[in-house]
Amino acid sequence: MRVILNVIWLVLSGVWLAIGYAFAGVVMCILIITIPFGLASFRLAGYVLWPFGRTVVRRPGAGSASAVGNVLWFVLAGVWIAIAHVVTGLLLCITIIGIPLGVANFKLAAVAIAPLGKEIVSTEDPRVLGPAW
Repeated sequence: MRVILNVIWLVLSGVWLAIGYAFAGVVMCILIITIPFGLASFRLAGYVLWPFGRTVVRRPGAGSASAVGNVLWFVLAGVWIAIAHVVTGLLLCITIIGIPLGVANFKLAAVAIAPLGKEIVSTEDPRVLGPAW
């Protein structure tokens, strides 16, 4: 089922969103100081091409630098990419087949707002469940 959802996703929204992330990554890499934002954008571009079967978790070693970076990312690119995810999600929710894709877009909008300090992992990864207390 994941493969079918990923193929439909790729055709309907994955390619366009990945192009948006790649464009943001190129712009961020042109300016030397924002290269970490560009790398995060390229990571997210790969994620939005094939999102089903993968998820985003917090990186355990992420500290205050990623929090400050997320504020800068939000101002420079995050808000615009999140708006693109929300608009795409609303358009996909018009049809019944597109509802799961629209919901995935809404989840990606939250990731687009603050991507630094996070890691993309498989849904079978033990980090998805969190620490075993």
